[in-house]
Amino acid sequence: MSKYAIRLTVFALFSVLLATTPAVRQAYAGGDPPASDPPSSSKKKNGGTSYREEPAFVNGYRAAYTTIYDRNDYTAAIGQLRALDHDDNAAVANLIGYSYRKLGDYKVSQVWYERALKADPNHVKTWQYYGLWQVEQGNRDQAQYHLNRLAQLTGTSSEEYRSLAAALDKQPGTGLVY
Repeated sequence: MSKYAIRLTVFALFSVLLATTPAVRQAYAGGDPPASDPPSSSKKKNGGTSYREEPAFVNGYRAAYTTIYDRNDYTAAIGQLRALDHDDNAAVANLIGYSYRKLGDYKVSQVWYERALKADPNHVKTWQYYGLWQVEQGNRDQAQYHLNRLAQLTGTSSEEYRSLAAALDKQPGTGLVY
């Protein structure tokens, strides 16, 4: 085999390995999964079935995700997420916190962000959204702490890091809501 063929074969094998290794995909994905891939959890319910295997949870999470990001109907999304009965899942708690923040209920939003971080201290989207919450509240030092935490988790080129960094670059008191 030629050097080119060997390199191509090694690259193809590495690509397949990278694409099929869940831990690697999760490390690169970070944060909340897209609507087509609801969050999983190691906790089991219903006789050993994981969240990911529960059709009601999967469909409910996707519906709530769409309600939030496509329709901006945060009140309806909170109801959908609470109905999932998995408030202990970081992705679920984070989206509830995000929805309350978008509705302007910062105290309740904070409770949900802290609940999400308690469930998963490395949940990237929660660090981002809670950091944006801090910016909106004028807590720039705390927002910087969240930004530093994102840098540790994802590096400085992630969308989550760049979003929070951009919010911190804005002048305080501009009234911007993220």
